[in-house]
Amino acid sequence: MSLPLTRRTALGGAAALGVAAPLALTMTPAQATPTRRPRADARAATSFLQRAVDAYRTSGFRLAQSYQDDSGLTDIAFVYDNALAIIALLAAGDRARARAIGDALLYAMSHDETHTDYRLRQAYHANTFVNDNGTVHFGWEFGLVGTAVGDMSWAGIALAQLARTTKRPEYLEGAVRIGNWIQTNTHSTTGLKGYTFGETAGLEQHKSTEHNIDVFAFFSLLRRLTGRAAWTRRAEHAWDFVERVWNAAGGFFWTGSDDGATINKAAGQLPLDVQTWSWLAARQSLSGKALDWARTNLVSTDTPLRANSALSGNFSLSGAVFASGSLLADPTQNIGGQSWNPKPDVAAVWLEGTAQLALALSDRGERGDADRADALLGQLSSAQETLGQTQKFGGTVNPGGLVAASSPLDTGFGFGYFPNLHVGATSWYLMAILETNPYRFV
Repeated sequence: MSLPLTRRTALGGAAALGVAAPLALTMTPAQATPTRRPRADARAATSFLQRAVDAYRTSGFRLAQSYQDDSGLTDIAFVYDNALAIIALLAAGDRARARAIGDALLYAMSHDETHTDYRLRQAYHANTFVNDNGTVHFGWEFGLVGTAVGDMSWAGIALAQLARTTKRPEYLEGAVRIGNWIQTNTHSTTGLKGYTFGETAGLEQHKSTEHNIDVFAFFSLLRRLTGRAAWTRRAEHAWDFVERVWNAAGGFFWTGSDDGATINKAAGQLPLDVQTWSWLAARQSLSGKALDWARTNLVSTDTPLRANSALSGNFSLSGAVFASGSLLADPTQNIGGQSWNPKPDVAAVWLEGTAQLALALSDRGERGDADRADALLGQLSSAQETLGQTQKFGGTVNPGGLVAASSPLDTGFGFGYFPNLHVGATSWYLMAILETNPYRFV
């Protein structure tokens, strides 16, 4: 099965709230996870990430391939996934591999074949990372689409985490360079203000709520590392955008804007991560309401009897979906070019988002949140033990990780997720087990 050519390529589309019952969030921990072993799960997830980092070389700077070998993406290493892996590995105590990835990002910033302004591409090749001439080998499928603020912010957050943990100046220097690139190239004073999508063909005027949350969190970390008040003002500029796209009537944040001035209110494009990340980044009252909206409205249960489910036997899985569009998908249409179509009103489970939701609930800690988070982690533990066990990275079977989705999943944003082992999903899962908020210093 193939994967999409971008993480998030569209922002257009309206708002529906009627979805499947949140089964995973109404279970008691005992019902949800009779055999859950958080320490063992964390060790297995850590080992999976370590083997992914070491799949093609075991020393020097290197990136982790994002998805299993047969995903259709070969050895592509997304910057976003690798930034998450840095933070998860730091939380698990593996500084050496976290630094190996961080050093690779620094190398990429200084060895692009075209740009000299320290930007990062969306993705690189893990196996053939350095070309014969010393430049970095980016995948034509991703490098040509440009640079996105979200990817740059996550890379900056990861480098900031390394700077704080290791006290080495090169990581802080790299993080500041990324911050300066974002400020110079994407700061907007028109329309909804905030920060634009980045230098990505066709999306130059778009503004993403997700990205502005990332910028807010990243610049807040830079303020603490550098002591410069300018980073606080810049962080506030990003958060002002987030508040402008708050839907008070619905209790959630809209996804962003196609033209930078008009809020996108597409019914099929109400994403999970905007709601969960807003809490992790800011911990404000609006974010708490958005978190409750997400745990109520963006959940589903995948069972073998669901139309086109990839599950079999007696195994079912409950958790979060990517966005409202996952629950509104047209069953007559393919997902990402694949002939797997969801049944209306139920969908596959997005494991990365389920881990994000578990972490956000645990981080908030209000009444009932611990049980809700534990129930979700129990579902993820079952998925970890059951799905993707024979999939390979660099030709070697690599168990212990999470697949991106329990079955092919339509996101509502023009791409899909599939049952492929995924470094990003596993990193979020490990952070959730370890109760590590990536937007805060580890």
